[in-house]
Amino acid sequence: MGKEELVLNNPLRALGLEEKIKGDEQSMGLVMSRAGTGKTAILVQIALDSMLRGNKVLHVSIGESIDKARSWYNDILSLLTKGKKIENIHEVISEILRNRMIMTFKETSFSPIKLEERLDDIVKQNIYKPECLIIDGYDFNESSRDDLISLRKFMKEQGLKMVWFSAVSHREDNRVSADGVPAPCHEVDDLFETVLIIKPDNQNILLDIVKCASCAVRAGMTLALDPSTMLIMKA
Repeated sequence: MGKEELVLNNPLRALGLEEKIKGDEQSMGLVMSRAGTGKTAILVQIALDSMLRGNKVLHVSIGESIDKARSWYNDILSLLTKGKKIENIHEVISEILRNRMIMTFKETSFSPIKLEERLDDIVKQNIYKPECLIIDGYDFNESSRDDLISLRKFMKEQGLKMVWFSAVSHREDNRVSADGVPAPCHEVDDLFETVLIIKPDNQNILLDIVKCASCAVRAGMTLALDPSTMLIMKA
């Protein structure tokens, strides 16, 4: 078993996100949940799915250290390879991780403009050119619709195919869009092709597919997450 088998056996294939990578159009995705209920785990699975296919990923972590971000990848890669006989496993993992760069910001120092400047620098200097961008910890309460529109335009100019954000929802805030996207993203949900919401349900963890253009699953479906690993459970 090698990298190809990891691609085929990746539970995230249930979403069919690989269809987005193949297309020329840029797509923006959003993972939402209450604080501490698995958003980063889902984003890392999305990133790894892209990395396994040979795409370069830039993981932007806001408010977390590089070591913390790395540990997420190490933990989920360990889960994906657990119990599987993979030849030259260390070489395979090294090859996968070469498709990832981590960039961190303090919460007080992040802004879309600063991200654009740093990304523009590494691309122009031929240091790294990502095809998938993960932004974990983006504060939608402090950002405007224009910020997101400008960021999306910039990412398209940079040739990024997929951009994924995480957002924190709050139980006490009942605002919601017509499509069922909760605050603080209820007024910008039209900017996203894909919206996934993590919902604890008694002893279960569910992943609601609110929007998922061109995915293998249709909007309105719910997938189950393994509560102990936060991996999407195979049907």
